[in-house]
Amino acid sequence: MKFLFATVGLLACTSAFAGLCESGLRQSPIDIRETARQALPALAFQYVQTPLKLADDGHTVRVRFAKGSTLHIGKERYTLQQFHFHTPGGDKIAGEEFPMAAHLLHKSASGQLLAVVVLFRTGLENALLKTLMPLIPARADGDHSHPDKSVNASDLIPATRGYFRYSGSVTGPPCTEGVDWIVLKQPLQLSPDQLDRYRARFADNARAVQPLHERPVLESQ
Repeated sequence: MKFLFATVGLLACTSAFAGLCESGLRQSPIDIRETARQALPALAFQYVQTPLKLADDGHTVRVRFAKGSTLHIGKERYTLQQFHFHTPGGDKIAGEEFPMAAHLLHKSASGQLLAVVVLFRTGLENALLKTLMPLIPARADGDHSHPDKSVNASDLIPATRGYFRYSGSVTGPPCTEGVDWIVLKQPLQLSPDQLDRYRARFADNARAVQPLHERPVLESQ
């Protein structure tokens, strides 16, 4: 599972991992257009303040979490493992491309992977990015701990918790399928300057949208 999380930010499938990346039928991200509205369970985020540990992984800034921050969806319980960012946002809504997305990666006790996607539009300055960006390590040399600083992933969760849900994959080799994807409907904001500074540091790292292949996309009411 550590290998899967480490490869989420990669862009293209190498020949060694061609398989599902090219032929899979449940790949991520997607363009969300037609949905089935249902009374889906509420998302209960129980994230806690955690000492900051972050890394430049060569593709994005990644923030890791120890045990303690959880997400409950009905009877399902997932533990937050890490979050990172993509530019552009990857998943689209009705064809709209977003300039950035945060991916919050979770795992259940049984090993089920779940990604929560928070999309961004340009607008006001984002407080969490303001904290993180000056602390991004100068090179990809592993995790850097900042015991004097803390982070709460709740700062990435919008006030409105409506969402889309579909069965997808990790977005880099080996493109493993069977990952639950939760895309929040309400975007957050970041300033144009923050977006420019992030893109000056990291090349765009989002995978192109993938064919839906008749998968159902559920939408909360």
